[in-house]
Amino acid sequence: MERDPEAERDPREGARARAREGESVWGPTRRGLTIGLVATVTLVAFEALAVAAVMPLVARELGDVALYGWAFSGFFLGNLVGIVAAGGAIDRVGVVRPLLVGLLLFAVGVLIAGVAASMPILVLGRIVQGVGAGAIPAVAYVTISRRYEERTRPQMFAILSTAWVVPGLLGPALAGWIGDHLTWRLVFLGLLPFILLFGGFTLRALRSRDDADRTDGMPAGRRAEARRLGAAILVTAGAALLLAASTAPTAPFAIPMAVGGLVIGLPALRRLLPAGTLTAARGLPATVLARGVLTFAFFGAEAYLPLALVEVRGTTATEAGLALTAATLSWTAGAWIQAHRFSSWGGRRLVGLGFAVVAVGVGTTAVILLPGVPVLVSVATWGVVGLGMGLAYSTLSLLVLRDAPAGQQGAATSSLQLSDVLGTSLGTGVGGAVIASAAMSGTSTALGIAAAFGISLAVGIGGIVLS
Repeated sequence: MERDPEAERDPREGARARAREGESVWGPTRRGLTIGLVATVTLVAFEALAVAAVMPLVARELGDVALYGWAFSGFFLGNLVGIVAAGGAIDRVGVVRPLLVGLLLFAVGVLIAGVAASMPILVLGRIVQGVGAGAIPAVAYVTISRRYEERTRPQMFAILSTAWVVPGLLGPALAGWIGDHLTWRLVFLGLLPFILLFGGFTLRALRSRDDADRTDGMPAGRRAEARRLGAAILVTAGAALLLAASTAPTAPFAIPMAVGGLVIGLPALRRLLPAGTLTAARGLPATVLARGVLTFAFFGAEAYLPLALVEVRGTTATEAGLALTAATLSWTAGAWIQAHRFSSWGGRRLVGLGFAVVAVGVGTTAVILLPGVPVLVSVATWGVVGLGMGLAYSTLSLLVLRDAPAGQQGAATSSLQLSDVLGTSLGTGVGGAVIASAAMSGTSTALGIAAAFGISLAVGIGGIVLS
């Protein structure tokens, strides 16, 4: 074990440090921190699952189905800015202030979406909400990296995945019931007291520990942080232009927007990701890229599964939530499998297996668009997709923490989350674009949803090759 100069100067601190090394995630000095992280992630989990379940009802009331996908893409494009801003701030000032600002923005976004009178206002609220939510995974990942030993990190990631269990069991069905019998607005506004409660508990737990996990506030560090934030804004703008181009009515509009999106976003994205990410260089770059491919394949289909069940197959929002619940539970099961098999199976095997399971699940779920197929089939098939996500998602997180250079965990996890949400926003955006195009051309919604599922399946197969 490496010598600790601080411990040598204070024998009592040395004893405490040795005790922490042998302590579990539920030990006396970590229990509050673990509970706080789980509680905060639970907020994000409930929001993600609940909004997906009620979006068909939102679209019925507010109209403008062409913006359906933007309710998801806007959230994750906001995440791009929030994650990079939080990642840079964490390395400079610690985790408390970035989390506080993130929670405040998250609450403001929830309020805007909850009172929205039109789909564009709801999308605006989702963007603000996404910026705030970007701080939460960044804080959680860096906290795990800096305050938990390497041997306990797989367990902690599995516990965070378990934080999706209660929202997964209750969230979609509860949100669907609220939307069916009360109003979908409560799915947003009802989160506000829990943001105050859970956020306050987590901030207190973080403050109770030594928050010296930072670099410095020198001008050079601030300039680097400002450059990364500026690049994140350019990536967001570029991605937004690409998504807008995909729904443009004519080629004279679409082509300039697509070219502009690439010119603005691609160079900035290269600056934000590890060198070699876009060419899948071995090690950290390929791991970061794989995360984006994985989230594209999953969320590009999941966002439109409730729409398929409610609008095409005629189920209630409550019934549509069952499929999301199944995926949440199986995702947790997959995460626990990787926690116990990571050291023996290895990261590459787990990631490849996860991609394969996701691809099989997405392909089989698409059959519920056929009239003669029982809608309950979607519960089983989407559960298969969740299992694949559990195997691969947490594994990629562990690989990034393992390969990140010392002292740069904040930047590395920021890159991972950037790829994560960029994949999600592009997946939901492309899916929304093909559905909107189908609606504008008079084609059936079912055909548009089938195309969205087909794109996700193709990307999942590409992930198998990448792994």
